[in-house]
Amino acid sequence: MQPIISISKLSKTYDTGFTALRGVELEIRRGEILALLGPNGAGKTTMISIICGLVNPSSGTVTVDGHDIITDYRAARSLIGLVPQELHTESFETVWDTVSFSRGLFGKKPNPALIESVLRDLSLYDKKDSQIMTLSGGMKRRVMIAKALAHEPAILFLDEPTAGVDVELRKDMWQLVRRLRAAGTTIILTTHYIEEAEEIADRVGVINKGELLLVEEKTELMRKLGQKQLMLELREPVKELPAALARYNLSLDDEGSQLVYLYDSQAARTGITSLLADLNKSGITVKDLNTRQSSLEDIFVSLVRERQ
Repeated sequence: MQPIISISKLSKTYDTGFTALRGVELEIRRGEILALLGPNGAGKTTMISIICGLVNPSSGTVTVDGHDIITDYRAARSLIGLVPQELHTESFETVWDTVSFSRGLFGKKPNPALIESVLRDLSLYDKKDSQIMTLSGGMKRRVMIAKALAHEPAILFLDEPTAGVDVELRKDMWQLVRRLRAAGTTIILTTHYIEEAEEIADRVGVINKGELLLVEEKTELMRKLGQKQLMLELREPVKELPAALARYNLSLDDEGSQLVYLYDSQAARTGITSLLADLNKSGITVKDLNTRQSSLEDIFVSLVRERQ
């Protein structure tokens, strides 16, 4: 199936000389949820802004469902809904009017039933006649999402959508995202809440210093890069590890009463059997043990550190 967004050799250098993107190559599949992870300043927002036509690229090409974002801007932009990081809402407008106006900006005919459905999905309908200036920050965020959905976009960008919002809104938003994906909408989100990406994304992209380090199926990424931790609770604490254990990937924790052993669960040999034997030879007695799989956050941190 042809990707809904194709990005080739995309770079952006600002007038200050700062390079925000470096030769990004990415194809976004139709109907998927793609999570883009990266530290502040990594280039996530710049990439989204270029695709949405808010920032001009320095080089490279982007097409949205076959439409070039430069030469066929209007057709490309009509397919996209954007929820930016920053709140920019018309303070004196009512919720209903501003969401309806956003639909009209894309040349769409009025559709009160659709606007009502969007507002109800976002728990905004009872605020439809309220001026935006009277709303809380969380409610204003809901309005931004409603505005982005008003013209029924095929692609929805969510740039740090849950930063600083309450738990209730976060829960409502992810329920809405799942419904949109089920209806065929392609969703690209950036988030600092890695557990959300781990729960909701189909694929994960990691960006650092303007470079797209990788894009992988979430489950495959965790299979390939995830390590397991074996926690060994010791009967007696130790101050330092004997030299005989130096060949193992071990660390002392909890004031010397716990050993942590990292190993690749996909490897032919985990080394656990020989480790336990060498511990016994060294006079270290294990009282209890358990394992933990690396999270997406662990993988993200290790990838970014590798490229520092």
